[in-house]
Amino acid sequence: MRNLSRGCYSGRNMQGIFSAWGRILTGYSPLLSIEITRECPLRCPGCYAYGDDHLGGDLTLREVRDFKGQALVDGVMALVDRHRPLHVSIVGGEPLVRYRELNTILPLLAARRIHVQLVTSAVREIPGEWRGIPRLSIVVSIDGLQPEHDARRTPATYDRVLRHIAGHSLTVHCTVTRQQVNRPGYIEEFLRFWSARGEIDKIWFSLYTPQLGEVSAERLKPIDRERVIADLLALRLRYPKLTVPQGAIEAYAEPPRSPDECVFARTTTTISADLTTKITPCQFGGAPDCENCGCLASAAFTAVARHQIFGIIPVGSIFTGSMKVGDRLRRMRPEPAPA
Repeated sequence: MRNLSRGCYSGRNMQGIFSAWGRILTGYSPLLSIEITRECPLRCPGCYAYGDDHLGGDLTLREVRDFKGQALVDGVMALVDRHRPLHVSIVGGEPLVRYRELNTILPLLAARRIHVQLVTSAVREIPGEWRGIPRLSIVVSIDGLQPEHDARRTPATYDRVLRHIAGHSLTVHCTVTRQQVNRPGYIEEFLRFWSARGEIDKIWFSLYTPQLGEVSAERLKPIDRERVIADLLALRLRYPKLTVPQGAIEAYAEPPRSPDECVFARTTTTISADLTTKITPCQFGGAPDCENCGCLASAAFTAVARHQIFGIIPVGSIFTGSMKVGDRLRRMRPEPAPA
């Protein structure tokens, strides 16, 4: 999402797409996502990472074995050596629980010219030494305006978050739930507050993605989804920090029908906190309701896939052919020994 958030088809973004294409052709996933720890001091309603089915139903994230200290540093770098990604997402759990290890891991990834996105609740102070690390993007997850956020995210309250992000340049990400769309003007009020903050470089919105058969207060109804899409299309013209491309917003209205049709799911390897377990069929795990997918990364990749080169050839068809070539090469490679 780092490049796609600036607009789907700029020269810099196309360079990133060609680099990813090269990885795909050689049988590697260009994107690697790592749940770096099972620990999180928050208990947020609707958090997919701690859902019963996230890891397939036999185990939950809080029950897996995770790592600390040099074992975690070595384990993460071994994953990077094995998968050779262009982009690494570090999620959790709460990554700042392992800030000491990240003080070593992040410079190592930067030295390899790997783009890194770290997603945090900012429940603790973000280390000042991270400000100078190249190709590092920090994304702070915020659950709406202060009253709703503080009720859901304590102890990562607005007051604490604002203290902990001081001096940084980062992205705010909000997942829109049904509680938010029930009040007219809610999204614009959120945009107005965070756009005024000097630390905020970009603002992103996802839509809540349910599991199949899920009944919850967070799940958007079809009319809610239509309203949010219309609001985002209008608001992006008035709030420059809302850097969700038009094509990605439009993709929310017609997301991929299954993980097999989702470019983001097919180009991302997601590993749980034991540094071994693969999360499938996508980062949500379990059985995501793809017809109601609101993943921003999926929407952005879908927008690129639906773009037609010379107005004739869909990018997605080139991607599908490249995946077939890469799959053959991957099957020919010997399996690496476990770390």
